[in-house]
Amino acid sequence: MIAGSVWITERAKAVGFDLCGVVCADRFPELQHFGDWLERGYAGEMKYLQDPRRPEPSLVMDGLRSVIVCALNYNTAYPYSTEAAGSATVDTGVPRGWISRYAWGDDYHEVMWKGLNELAAALKENFTEPFTVRVYADTGPVAERVFAKYAGLGWLGKNTLLLNEALGSWLFLGVLLTSLDLAPTLGSAEIPPPDLCGNCRQCLDACPTGALVEPYLLDARRCISYLTIELREGIPEEFREPIGWQVYGCDICQDVCPFNCPAPASALPEFQPRQKSAQNSLLQPSLEWLAGMNEEEFREIFRGSAVKRTKWTGLVRNACVALGNSHVTRGSAEYERVVALLGRLKESEISTVAESAHWALSRIQQMPE
Repeated sequence: MIAGSVWITERAKAVGFDLCGVVCADRFPELQHFGDWLERGYAGEMKYLQDPRRPEPSLVMDGLRSVIVCALNYNTAYPYSTEAAGSATVDTGVPRGWISRYAWGDDYHEVMWKGLNELAAALKENFTEPFTVRVYADTGPVAERVFAKYAGLGWLGKNTLLLNEALGSWLFLGVLLTSLDLAPTLGSAEIPPPDLCGNCRQCLDACPTGALVEPYLLDARRCISYLTIELREGIPEEFREPIGWQVYGCDICQDVCPFNCPAPASALPEFQPRQKSAQNSLLQPSLEWLAGMNEEEFREIFRGSAVKRTKWTGLVRNACVALGNSHVTRGSAEYERVVALLGRLKESEISTVAESAHWALSRIQQMPE
């Protein structure tokens, strides 16, 4: 076994990561129970989670022995969604939506890959014996959060996210898989940091759709992030009103977590909200702007952004639902604009857009003055 976890951690921080740890590529308890979660149907339409390599690290890469886990803080010095929700209805005549914090700036995959590849290059310079290394940033059949826990980066909270006592949960995770037999950060016992959630259940109580069916257990089919990003069909009607102003992802279970109140903010320009014009920003964007853009505009605006994952049709669908929740009232300055926009979208050849626009239009037209 090669000593080197201290050097690796220092090198990871030198290239910009906030946390780093080394762990053996073992099949930890959470991976052994992953099949049960899938059998309950909690993954919804995310078929990629059924990859047999995910619960079996040895299948991911030949000769895999160690996993280096890196974390990067993406929090910024802007209000949380729960703090900003008061302006979701109408702000100077413009109904607003909410994009998840992680997607305000540049695509986090690209940001993480840059640092991970730098660290991989440093490994090749430092270790002379032959070895292989593979880099993933939320892109491979790897349970990053589980390895992060046993690498000493934190614990898995009741909202199922990695929590670090000092940094909270606003963390991007990336891994380097390697055939190097590295000494783990926590030593041979690999006892992870203690779970500090205690009796707190703020994340469970705050989830509008009841996605956290019990502590540490997520039904993704009810999760707003899944509904607005991964789901390609129409959003089930029972979840449309609870979704509120969310148009891409959801931060609520993190916003209310005591370990994020407050959490340190990153100054990295890559994570600051994109400002497309004086009127249009990815921080509390105009719902009319999002719902009204065409596919070409979508590709241009969200080039190099994580938001492109939901695709144009998904974002327009989500914006329609949010407009239906925006409390635009008859007689207000924005009423005629929104009704006209939804009326056009109601005639769309894309069924998910047309149906969502029809639902939103019906709600708005029933609102009292």
